[in-house]
Amino acid sequence: MTESLPIVPADPGAAPATTTPWRRRLGASATTLPSGRAVGGAVAGVILAAVVWSVIAALNIFPRQLFPSVPQILHAGRVLGADGLLVPDIAASLRRAAFGFLLGLGAGVPAAVCTATTRVGRAVVQPVLRLLAPVPTIGLVPLAILWFGLGENSKVLVIALGVFVPVWINSHSGFAGTPEHYLQAARCLGASRRHTLTRVVLPEAIPDVVGGARVGAAMAFVLIVVAEMTGTTAGIGYRIYQAQLFSQADRLIFCLIVLGVIGAACDLAIAGLTAPMLRWAKEVN
Repeated sequence: MTESLPIVPADPGAAPATTTPWRRRLGASATTLPSGRAVGGAVAGVILAAVVWSVIAALNIFPRQLFPSVPQILHAGRVLGADGLLVPDIAASLRRAAFGFLLGLGAGVPAAVCTATTRVGRAVVQPVLRLLAPVPTIGLVPLAILWFGLGENSKVLVIALGVFVPVWINSHSGFAGTPEHYLQAARCLGASRRHTLTRVVLPEAIPDVVGGARVGAAMAFVLIVVAEMTGTTAGIGYRIYQAQLFSQADRLIFCLIVLGVIGAACDLAIAGLTAPMLRWAKEVN
């Protein structure tokens, strides 16, 4: 008789065993690419933010050196571009964030499969990961530097650890939240462990895995600033740190905007790449 995937007892910290309609709708809508109306709304929001910023700057509530106007911020960006710093900085940050993201994603999903679908993983691995998850990733920067020095390895490790936690938590919730009657039906039909995992559990968990990946991508860009503050001479994080040291608020704000734009673009890219995998979730609703 073929071996089927064991039904692991529900974990108090895991998602409910039943699939709720709002979860499906959330997973479907979160991966929908923006329409023309959404793009127009985003542009209007940016214009509104620029207008509000300009009004506050014109009121001189804060010193102009600390609260630059929109033209000053744009001028700082043009100077960075003219000096040949902007493109290399973006490329360096993207490379580090991509490596860290892929490493964290590649470790987080298999760890979630282990902790959610096996008894040993739930009993042994999950408690260890739950102890490590609350540890602030920023606090691991000194340890990473001690272990790997000031080179690229320490920066990628810090980002990977920050990505791993949300990927594992979301993916574990998805795998552990597979409806019990799905597993029972697969067992009754004689599905093997591998087929149950790939044909039942994995499709059911895909929205949560994608959600974890998108949160992890955002975390990668949060941590890139911290990772690039030491031992490097290129990167958006390094440029932000230098601007803070020399009180260049216009350059600092411009770099933050660039980081936000890149992060948003990466999130949209992940949504577009994963949309075909979630087509079934849209069809259900």
